[in-house]
Amino acid sequence: MKLTEEQINILASNDNIKINAVAGSGKTTTIIEYAKTRDAKSRILYLAFNKSVKLEAARRFSAAGLSNVKVETAHSLAYKNVVFDYGYKVRAQGYKTNEIAEILGLSVIGEKHAAYMVANHINKFVAYFCNSSKQKVQELDYLGTLNEAKAKAFVETFYDYILSQTRLFLSFMDKGKIEITHDFYLKKFQLANPDLPYDYILFDEGQDASAAMLDIFLRQKAIKVIVGDTHQQIYGWRYAINALEQVNFTDYQLSTSFRFSQEIADLALTVLSLKRHVGRFKPIQIDGKGNSKAVKTKAILARTNLGLLLKAIEYITERENVKHIYFEGNINSYTYAEEGASLYDVLNLYNEKRHAIKDALIKGMKDLADLEDYIEKTEEVQLGMMVEIVKEYGNRIPDIIRNLKDKHVSNEDKDKAEMIFSTVHRCKGMEYDTVQLVNDFITEGQVHKMCDELEKNDTDAAKINEEINLLYVAVTRTRNSLYIPNALMPPSDVIFEHIHIMQDMRPEDKLEKKKLIGYPKQSMYQQAEPKAYEVAEKRIAHKDAYRPWSKELDLELARMFQEGVSLKDMEKHFGRSRSAIGSRIKKLQLEELYR
Repeated sequence: MKLTEEQINILASNDNIKINAVAGSGKTTTIIEYAKTRDAKSRILYLAFNKSVKLEAARRFSAAGLSNVKVETAHSLAYKNVVFDYGYKVRAQGYKTNEIAEILGLSVIGEKHAAYMVANHINKFVAYFCNSSKQKVQELDYLGTLNEAKAKAFVETFYDYILSQTRLFLSFMDKGKIEITHDFYLKKFQLANPDLPYDYILFDEGQDASAAMLDIFLRQKAIKVIVGDTHQQIYGWRYAINALEQVNFTDYQLSTSFRFSQEIADLALTVLSLKRHVGRFKPIQIDGKGNSKAVKTKAILARTNLGLLLKAIEYITERENVKHIYFEGNINSYTYAEEGASLYDVLNLYNEKRHAIKDALIKGMKDLADLEDYIEKTEEVQLGMMVEIVKEYGNRIPDIIRNLKDKHVSNEDKDKAEMIFSTVHRCKGMEYDTVQLVNDFITEGQVHKMCDELEKNDTDAAKINEEINLLYVAVTRTRNSLYIPNALMPPSDVIFEHIHIMQDMRPEDKLEKKKLIGYPKQSMYQQAEPKAYEVAEKRIAHKDAYRPWSKELDLELARMFQEGVSLKDMEKHFGRSRSAIGSRIKKLQLEELYR
């Protein structure tokens, strides 16, 4: 393969270095080439971000004949050095709030459900400590990690109790009285100050490293290489830090993306420039060299589970002929909160069917309002989204989820999916031919508003930057075409070939206006008896309603249909009624052509 000048410079280095690699710039390929150029007797450790990345990296290093490279995640490395030595038992899914309350025998007077609220914050405090580089829990300020006023007020009132019980819970795990979590054995490994027997350590996805992982890495005597993308940090809410900005290594860049075109690169740069409103922003370079014309893999990406589910429901409602869809990370992960409560538990609370609720925390709530009060005081975002879905769809939820699951294919059959659905967090590192964005990402107007609050309330600027990063990551998942809501698109007079601008209301507005109301019995193009409109009225609502369909418009319609754009979005794009577009699709036999 032909290497870029930037890659050649990286291979020639022999010091501690950091590589800032833009999306699609071939960082794994570069790391493999780097390992190839080291002495064959060198002991090399590659630290992957998660298990799926580890498996793919191991396959690629093996295919390159690099038997001297050991591939691990930080957790798999810690597991081998801690769990076996101490004889610990690991709790795979972590602890639920009600379990922590029961284990510690929490008793709190004065607040409704206070014991559960304290347990919730203990759970988060444990995660905060285990992901930090600190030696003691009391060295951390947990209160500083909270945003919501009610949550802050609650924690401030009970801070000493939360701190003491957090330390007690950690001691229970340390002594083996209860099963340990994955975060705990990584922390135990970090506190042991391990000396790893390698000549080179290659640390991938450094922008989302935990402080504990970084501390282990920096203490090693080996030559260290850390690689990532400063602007792809999206796990701050899990107490990740941007290690690329924490280390004082020689700086290298990978600025050429082989994934997407310069159009997408320019849009990505425009998105990142929103950071200038937050504080000091150093512009970067992205050269888009991708030229893919394929439209095989199509994805709809959202910031939130709520936004994604709403779009998925809309998609299968409008397209009855769709047989196969796929959710990154499996569809079940979108119907459960991290603590284990399911969408069905919240629905049963809504219906006052307490006997059917499986989750102890939800079962302890009087009603939905009671649960919403708990959410405000604990910042449980996922539970909050479930409440919104239940309030919108109510008892239609079982049929909706059943319909989605019936069409959902297994991991092995992912390539058969007519549309892939994912939040940005779950598609990290993925790429698709065509990408549509749900209108639930941050806009420039919201950045301005949040920056005003930053001055007044000292909100964490890093959280605003991370919201911008989420949009940047979403935009850069495409290899070919991008469909982006108008609200997310920066003002421009340029006509793009691969960027298509759509009108789309935000998910919260959809909930407010209650646009989606279950599943129509008719086909998506068989409309009920139309209301009689005057031509003038029709032209006001759909400005291009009576413009003849040209060959160019037909080709554009066919392309949009093939790429999975919703009927509602086509309606807004073409300025024609939904029935007119449906009729044209039927006349062109697009359903048969692209089935």
